[in-house]
Amino acid sequence: MRTINICVGVAALLGAQSSLALAQDAASGADAGTAPDAEVPALQAPARVNVAAPLPLPTPAWLPTLSPDPISTPTKSDGALEVTVVGTSAAKTAGSAHVIKTKQLERLNYDDPHAVLAQIPGVYSRGEDGVGLRPNIGLRGVNPDRSKKVTLMEDGVLFGPAPYSAPAAYYFPLITRMTQVKVIKGPGSISFGPQTVGGAIDLVTRSVPSLMSGGLDLALGQYGYGKAHVHAGSQDSRGGYVIEGVHLRDDGFKELPNGTDIGFHRNEWMFKGVYKLNPIAGHDSTVQVKLTYGDEVSNETYVGLSDADFRRKPLLRYDATQLDRMQWFRTSAVVRHELQLSGKATLVTSLYRHDLERSWRKVNGFKNASLFDVLTGAEPPGSRNSLLAGDPNADPSIDSLLVGPNQRTFVSQGAQTILRWNPTSGGVAHRFEAGVRLHFDSIARRHSEDEYFLVSGQLTPAGTPTNVTAYNRASSLATAVHVTNAMTWRGFTATPGVRLEVIDSTYSDLKVAQENTRTQTAVLPGIGFYQALTESLGLLAGVHRGFSPAVPGNDNLSSAEKSINYEGGARYAKGALQAEIIGYYNDYENLTDVCTQSSGCSETDLDRQFDAGKARIYGVEVFGRHEQRIGRLTLPVTLAYTRTQAKFSTQFKSDDPIFGEVEIGDEIPYVPRHLLNAGLGLEHSRGGVNIAATYVSAMREKAGAQPLAQVLATDRQFVADVSAYVPLYGSWLLYANVRNIFNEAYIVSRRPFGARPNIPRWVQLGLRATF
Repeated sequence: MRTINICVGVAALLGAQSSLALAQDAASGADAGTAPDAEVPALQAPARVNVAAPLPLPTPAWLPTLSPDPISTPTKSDGALEVTVVGTSAAKTAGSAHVIKTKQLERLNYDDPHAVLAQIPGVYSRGEDGVGLRPNIGLRGVNPDRSKKVTLMEDGVLFGPAPYSAPAAYYFPLITRMTQVKVIKGPGSISFGPQTVGGAIDLVTRSVPSLMSGGLDLALGQYGYGKAHVHAGSQDSRGGYVIEGVHLRDDGFKELPNGTDIGFHRNEWMFKGVYKLNPIAGHDSTVQVKLTYGDEVSNETYVGLSDADFRRKPLLRYDATQLDRMQWFRTSAVVRHELQLSGKATLVTSLYRHDLERSWRKVNGFKNASLFDVLTGAEPPGSRNSLLAGDPNADPSIDSLLVGPNQRTFVSQGAQTILRWNPTSGGVAHRFEAGVRLHFDSIARRHSEDEYFLVSGQLTPAGTPTNVTAYNRASSLATAVHVTNAMTWRGFTATPGVRLEVIDSTYSDLKVAQENTRTQTAVLPGIGFYQALTESLGLLAGVHRGFSPAVPGNDNLSSAEKSINYEGGARYAKGALQAEIIGYYNDYENLTDVCTQSSGCSETDLDRQFDAGKARIYGVEVFGRHEQRIGRLTLPVTLAYTRTQAKFSTQFKSDDPIFGEVEIGDEIPYVPRHLLNAGLGLEHSRGGVNIAATYVSAMREKAGAQPLAQVLATDRQFVADVSAYVPLYGSWLLYANVRNIFNEAYIVSRRPFGARPNIPRWVQLGLRATF
């Protein structure tokens, strides 16, 4: 029935386009977060393709567009699409918005989303597998576990497997096929959702090229590393296409004593086609179809090491993990229709569906003891430690291990329509946007496990019956509406906005034949201000309501996460120089966490929400970027620093392992106090080198107030990477990457079970060409 309702809603939205033909909207044309406020000439367009000239309206706002125009958007010299914040550059936008563009992505050739996003202040991560297969990303103090507190989008469309019903993002697109990465924090978050406390991340895929073109990127490296990336496309006066494929693999950098394969491989393919329909009453109309397919096989585990084993041999993996393997495949289809109305308005409608099936077989724990307690010393050292470590004298019958697959099937589908209108009245320029999204997602879980004994380094079945630990379904039907209007008079911009979320969810426990439903409604207002002091310098401020919905399956006592978020600061932008400093304060009415196995939760608490009450998270973000020209040399310099303080204001006791018994004033776990990323390059037409260094202070792994030296905490980390390139014949380019050049080993997390390392020194060599 819900699917029928969505279809009816989609039909209504599509039909509404003809009735909105007199509306007017702001055309996109400026960079959304980092480029200077400069006009970019449009490419020569084929017949019948309307390339809109940059609008003369001078004003900024904080609402980023959902996706760029596939045909008519001009391109910059680095090949990155222009991104808008309601038609203006982020040099004057009233809020925090940053973009990492194509040129920046190619400088260090990162495959790990954690490393890419470290270049933006206010973004931090919790390491796990070392290569970013399942990122743990947080914004402004939210829990980074599986990026579940961040709105994640690809080309403006939610890509999480089930962003309402099961927000933990066990799927994340390959960052190597993205042309831009956008991060929006502050009041701009209310334009997206459902997560609006920390902010939103939008990954921008390759657009259809204006002319026949393509590219090839091949790389090899240590630990069996391999990458093959190819794309090609073309366009004529009526339409075009681009096809792109990526294969990424390695043999794993850890060491499993029995020699079992611990590597992974991933494949992703994308087809994007655009077609310009015959103009109707002078209005341009374009249809875009994007189809993607992805799959992965990774022999990854949730089991780390004891601290003693980590200090002795940080890249060790226990024999107990030899059967651990994740397998998934995903299909996605997005149909996008854009209608240009009267040259000043745009109506964009997207229909989307994503399907993901995954099965992760892994060690879940000992039958009679907590695996986390064994590896972190909460349980006194004994035979279980020896058993995991492969001691030949250990008695295998002391305890059995529980191994089994978590099988899940996800569906995410919906429709969204965005109207952008750009009127002027009485000397006040407006940037109006209204959006509606109808969304349905669901998850079906079947978790089971079997007993095994570890005998002479081999897992041997105990012969006991399979135990089904979870068998349930959850679904959500959400209607979201947002309206914003950036109003500019001279150098002052005020951008009020509001978001409405109405969510109907259902949870069915098929083991006990129980079902519960709930409805959540949230009204999320916000407003941002920008005052230009000079052409280059301005002040900004904003306040908005933060929201994270309660997940299905919780009793009615569980509440949605709500907060009031404030920010204010200054920004300077002149030519290639950009700098800003922004302070923020998030005042939580109710901080929540959804228990996942990736955070070490027991099977009985899996996917259960825990409320933590009041909390305060505040900090300051500093950002700078410059490209200094000295003769024929270019020196790119970047800086991103974040200082954060995160504390509970409520006393409570929780079964969530990252909370436990909490006192007022205890610090929130997995929030680093200091985070610094700095980059420096030297580039010439005959070659170049870029260096990036990241410092992350220690993070406590459980709420508390004791000094970090006295509790479980991650290591302070300092990691430096370097990438160099040399142009060869024609458009061919040879590059080399060295990750972690000092080969330092750090404990980046003890979740889910035991100490986990960062990647070691890793040398990679690649060959890239465009044609």
